Amino acid sequence: MDKPMNVCVLVGSLRKASLNRMLGNALMSLAPASMKLEIVEIGQLPFFNQDLETESQPAQWTAFRERVKAADAVLFVTPEYNRSVPPALKNALDVGSRPYGSSVWDRKPGAIASCSPSAIGAFGANHHLRQSLVFLNVPTMQQPEAYVGHADKLFDENGKLVNDGTRKFLQEFMQAFANWVERTRS
Repeated sequence: MDKPMNVCVLVGSLRKASLNRMLGNALMSLAPASMKLEIVEIGQLPFFNQDLETESQPAQWTAFRERVKAADAVLFVTPEYNRSVPPALKNALDVGSRPYGSSVWDRKPGAIASCSPSAIGAFGANHHLRQSLVFLNVPTMQQPEAYVGHADKLFDENGKLVNDGTRKFLQEFMQAFANWVERTRS
């Protein structure tokens, strides 16, 4: 690709001091120069309700769909809520999949990174999200998998990544994602 890949980053946690937002920022800073990443906020999206799917649908839905549609790829960063993804992230998937037949997700390459203070790094949410992405026809990078455990110990008080081993892994993850997007889109 001549210009950098345009990548939307969707962070499932809406919390101000979210570990997943810290992870998303770290991933963005460690991405190769061939990628231009931007967090696309999802907290302002009205919950999907088919009754709102009219000519005067919520403006936030339209803006979100246009932004994702313009992207070359999507990076999902998610915590785990009850072995699944947070409602804001599921809502973003639903909003982007509509109206029926016009999904912004179709054939858009993706990758998932998840983190948690627990040892398993939001493994359940990561895999539950993969299940939805299969249906939405998002070719999702299989390897390397990114389940970042003990995330509460990886960032300083300013949200900066302080663990060199994790930094190296995340840099390799982002290079693999760039390679995945190039292969998938060509």
